[in-house]
Amino acid sequence: MTPERILVVDDEEAIREIVSSMLQNAGYVTMQASSGKQALEVLGSGEQFQLMLSDLMMAEMDGIALLDRVQDCYPDMPAIMVTAVHDISVALAAIRNGAYDYLLKPFERDQLLAMVKRALDHRKLRLENRAYQSNLESLVQARTEQLRQTMADLERSYDITLEALGDALDLKDAETEGHSKRVTAFTIAMARAMGMSGEKIRVIARGAFLHDIGKMAIPDAILRKPGALTQEEIMIMREHCARGYHMLKKIPFLADAAEIVYAHQEKYDGTGYPRGLVGDDIPIGARLFAVADTLDAITSDRPYRAAQTVQAAREEIKRFSGRQFDPKVVEIFLGMPESIWEDLRQEINSHARKYAYPAKFAESAV
Repeated sequence: MTPERILVVDDEEAIREIVSSMLQNAGYVTMQASSGKQALEVLGSGEQFQLMLSDLMMAEMDGIALLDRVQDCYPDMPAIMVTAVHDISVALAAIRNGAYDYLLKPFERDQLLAMVKRALDHRKLRLENRAYQSNLESLVQARTEQLRQTMADLERSYDITLEALGDALDLKDAETEGHSKRVTAFTIAMARAMGMSGEKIRVIARGAFLHDIGKMAIPDAILRKPGALTQEEIMIMREHCARGYHMLKKIPFLADAAEIVYAHQEKYDGTGYPRGLVGDDIPIGARLFAVADTLDAITSDRPYRAAQTVQAAREEIKRFSGRQFDPKVVEIFLGMPESIWEDLRQEINSHARKYAYPAKFAESAV
């Protein structure tokens, strides 16, 4: 075991020799300095010490001035100040300034060694605590990274679940696939333009992607009916909002997205369904979706008419601002370049499988 090293500082050579002799006989290694200035030079040379034993009253640089410098540059080296009885108030001030303890002259060998041992034990404990804290922080960091990776893996499993739900809906309604992906892309673009966080955008993307999931519970005879629906059939079709909500709310990671599914047919003025929500009572994801849905409906081919231009969609959406649509969302939509919508449509069409589910698209959409 390497012996501990102690720096002895005193402007009286006889005292330095006596103190050094006591310490060396106890197994310590010592080095002497005749002043505070010389002590700093020794320390600055790279010599390592576990303890400094210094007189308080010295010419040129006293113990207090030395202590101040040592505390700043060598905080892990405790200092014991040696003083005469009449300097007791100065010694106490030194302790308040960071000294470990003080030793009154004249002192016995046993007093010196006992105090030195306490100071060195105190230093060792501080270093061990610091090492423990550092190891604990490293462990926490490692566990945090492990948790982050686990959450990332879980997120990927969520995406696979969404893709499976989307595929199931595609089998039910052949027109849904392209529409769901496009309105998801449009909704994400507007959410980004509003400065929303990535996590909020992912929730909104899931809600937009699965907005029609409740149609899986609608009878095929109604869902695929080529002609106009009867009033009774319309009421059954309108149940898809609530049905989709009840399907998704049971899945923890889709609970927030379920609220968007529930409200995606609501209108800003309260004339929508199924609950007749008004204004900001409608989730922001559903308010964004409403504009995206209308944009896609107008700019897509339908059996009864050809696709219209983005400009026509912009005019229609602006006309119903404050009634069907949230004016703030409409303002964001109208402030975005017209070209972005066609770019997104083409991007989705050219990467049909790549953007099979919204979280993946949310990472890539413009």
